[in-house]
Amino acid sequence: MTQIARTPKQIGEIVRRRRQALKQTQIQMGKQVRLRQATISKLEAGEPGTRLSTLFDVLTALDLELVIRPRTKSSSRDIEENF
Repeated sequence: MTQIARTPKQIGEIVRRRRQALKQTQIQMGKQVRLRQATISKLEAGEPGTRLSTLFDVLTALDLELVIRPRTKSSSRDIEENF
């Protein structure tokens, strides 16, 4: 699974889809990474203020990684259509 995300909302959607694909609830995910369910919910909603350490803990639990690369020429609208 390779997806491009340019906004917190898009990252949250990727996290939510992966968690659901693994058949985990937000409560189960929270327990796994020692976070409250509300924190998982906020991350998935793309709310501002998520700590990077929180994001990386969740990505690790979901067996995902963050890759930094030069920006593609796709418009935000093209990327938004994937969500």
